[in-house]
Amino acid sequence: MSVGEEEWARERAWFGRDGEPEPGPLARQFADLTRTLLDVTPTVGGVLKLVVGAATALIPDAHLVSVTLRDADGTFHTPVGTDPIAERLDQVQYDHGEGPCVESARPDGPAVGWSQDLGRDPRWPAFGPAAARNGFHSVLATALLPDARPPRLSGALNIYSRTPGAFDARAIDLALLLATHASLALAHTQAVAAAELESAHLRRAVDSRDVIGQAKGILMQRRGITADEAFDVLRRASQDLNVKLADLAKALAARHTEVDLPASEA
Repeated sequence: MSVGEEEWARERAWFGRDGEPEPGPLARQFADLTRTLLDVTPTVGGVLKLVVGAATALIPDAHLVSVTLRDADGTFHTPVGTDPIAERLDQVQYDHGEGPCVESARPDGPAVGWSQDLGRDPRWPAFGPAAARNGFHSVLATALLPDARPPRLSGALNIYSRTPGAFDARAIDLALLLATHASLALAHTQAVAAAELESAHLRRAVDSRDVIGQAKGILMQRRGITADEAFDVLRRASQDLNVKLADLAKALAARHTEVDLPASEA
């Protein structure tokens, strides 16, 4: 539940006063989130899901929320998102090396990055128009720094909005607070997190490789072509259809009696 302007004003009015006032609704929400993150949630996946849910509830016009994590080799992935569109918009940034979630997720990147008009933002010529074409015009990304030691694994909390000019100073403050909570919780669960993320990442890689191999085998048998030629067919079809290669291969493998790629792709 989001916090209204009157509630914010009451909480701000207490700052600097003597005594111990009753915590306001925002303070209670963050206190509850802290207890849940540190005491109840033992895994990185659970931590990130809670933070993503809190961002959706607390930040007005947060229509999509995701988390970017940077691996030790410098590559990025999205372990948690509220919608596949968020993952696709993140991936555009990874593919082109531009955008606020990539910039904030770098260890030496800015603490916060945002845009109020993505379609016209000259900083990100690939990502900005792609987001606008999908109906998202504002973005806000805040850095996650769960590990201060080498290799300094890092990430970003990413918030997308359909509303132009969606994110004001209050939204930025909330996102920074949430990112701080997430960073502390991730550090708290570091031992479990490292094993879980590595396992999930390897599992996805193995699953993708296996299904691509199945699709290649189907094409090789069906068309009498080599493995390299079959992979080229899949790659070209993936580009032409604007579908991830692994997703295309999965569809072909699962429905090989119904689905075939256009003959012109051979």
